[in-house]
Amino acid sequence: MMLSPTLLTDSMLYALLPRRSRSSHKGDYGHVLVVGGDHGMAGAVRLAGEAAVRTGSGLVSIATRPDHAAVIAATCPELMCHGVEGARDLRPLLQRASIVVIGPGLGQSAWARDLLAAVLQTSLPLVVDADALNLLAQEPVSRDQWVLTPHPGEAARLLTVTPEQIQGDRIHAVTALQQRYGGVSVLKGMGSLVCTLSSVSVCDAGNPGMASGGMGDVLAGIIAGLSAQGLSLDNAACVGVYIHAKAGDKAAQAGERGLLASDLMPYLRTLLNPDC
Repeated sequence: MMLSPTLLTDSMLYALLPRRSRSSHKGDYGHVLVVGGDHGMAGAVRLAGEAAVRTGSGLVSIATRPDHAAVIAATCPELMCHGVEGARDLRPLLQRASIVVIGPGLGQSAWARDLLAAVLQTSLPLVVDADALNLLAQEPVSRDQWVLTPHPGEAARLLTVTPEQIQGDRIHAVTALQQRYGGVSVLKGMGSLVCTLSSVSVCDAGNPGMASGGMGDVLAGIIAGLSAQGLSLDNAACVGVYIHAKAGDKAAQAGERGLLASDLMPYLRTLLNPDC
């Protein structure tokens, strides 16, 4: 049965973001692990990691190519950066994580496949983006505790259809993704959709300036950061999509053309602290 979409709103958002306890500490707000950043793509994991920090995750670690780790740490010292050569190096990091983002800048090399296989062997909740989705399309599996965040091209590969078919009936497409892969599916684009087992939500915020590299990495980090703080994956996906779009709209007040993914970062903090 096709579900009718409901609109994401401010009231929904702030009902899911309670005030923090005055006695809380970083351990109360989870540990996000971002996995990716193959050669030449360090910026993707950097963006996802900073987005998770800016969203309020207590700790954020990065697992990336060894030659990227020091550079990322120098540009954002709040991120704990680790060079990994393969699954053997990744496993100790997985043991300390609350949730994993897999895919930003991952590529589709043997290194990427090895890391994805190690992540899929865990029972951790996941946010799956970018090339991790392309690898998943080649060897599909279903899982309850994950959020998939494809754009129309990636969704087409996951469903073995064309991007035109995805865009021709986006509600059908996001529902089909959720039914085939389980968990939560987010179909990005104008009017981004979030499909859970029991609902479809639509976001009417966002703008064409967000059609630039790195925006999806930021979204993946936001969703993981919210989940690390205790939101269910369903709610983290809904709040994350909405916050991401609203931050994009605030950043676009200076102009849509030339909008960068990193321009969203200052607005995340503002939007997530409405009483300040």
